[in-house]
Amino acid sequence: MLKNPFIAFLKLIRIENLIIISLTQYCIQYFVLQDVLSFTKFTPFLFTISLLSTLLIASAGYIINDYFDVKTDQINRPETVVLDVVIKRRVAMLLHIVFNMIGLFLGLYLALKCHKIILVFFQIFSIILLWFYSTHFKKQLLVGNLVVSFLTATIPLLPFIYDFYFAIESSPLSTDLAGLTIKSSIYIVFGYSLFAFLTSYVREVIKDMEDFKGDVQTGCKTMPIVWGMLTSKVVVFFVIVLIIIFLLIATIHYYKYHDLIKIYYIITFAVLPLLIVIFKTVFAKTSKDFKSTSLLLKFVMLAGICFTVLFYIF
Repeated sequence: MLKNPFIAFLKLIRIENLIIISLTQYCIQYFVLQDVLSFTKFTPFLFTISLLSTLLIASAGYIINDYFDVKTDQINRPETVVLDVVIKRRVAMLLHIVFNMIGLFLGLYLALKCHKIILVFFQIFSIILLWFYSTHFKKQLLVGNLVVSFLTATIPLLPFIYDFYFAIESSPLSTDLAGLTIKSSIYIVFGYSLFAFLTSYVREVIKDMEDFKGDVQTGCKTMPIVWGMLTSKVVVFFVIVLIIIFLLIATIHYYKYHDLIKIYYIITFAVLPLLIVIFKTVFAKTSKDFKSTSLLLKFVMLAGICFTVLFYIF
């Protein structure tokens, strides 16, 4: 399958992750911030421009990460390597440059449309961070994990930020109305951002444990290598416990309003799977064990995105 150039290209840009990014921003925009839409000039067309910018820069980040990580991937997962096998390295670098340029141009267009040129620095900052992540940060203790987690946390924030600034560009009356509705959404959006940050951080640590063998041979200084597997598992345990505590606080809030459907959803599709992640991580020994745990955590992240539908329906 990976010998097919198109399939290899989709693998290179992590199409499954791009789908999750798209779902996240779409759901935040149209299921959480739906009451704000009538007050802002952030139209579906402009939202699409914003999403394309995010997807292109993310794709460029995945490409450059594989570009500098070929040796490690050949050890950890040789069957999935596409660079130098199906896609030439110079083609990958060209795609990286083109995707970043288009993504930056689209970000600049949005910044000019809402008369806030400072917003384009998000795209610039993301491009720089992703480059240095691939060349330096990924091999360093904690820094690489925190960079990825930070960028993941910004994904649900972007629609909110654009809605806010486009609301300012609306009439004074609509600005006041939007201000009220945005305030009612801010806790939800920032809650999603925190959830994205913490779950992404846990997943990055688990992936480092999965890639332990290749990372050791290529000189990486990840948490499992520097602090050991046991300490890494303890970190995963406590961060997941922290996530569960936040989720239970949310269920208490919904209980006050007798919103039982949301409570059942959180317990069934987030809390219980996270408890399974803890169990699987504690007893994981092989790379395959950690990979299955990582996939389960991705399911939890996807379930978090789907939770936005409940805001729209109820």
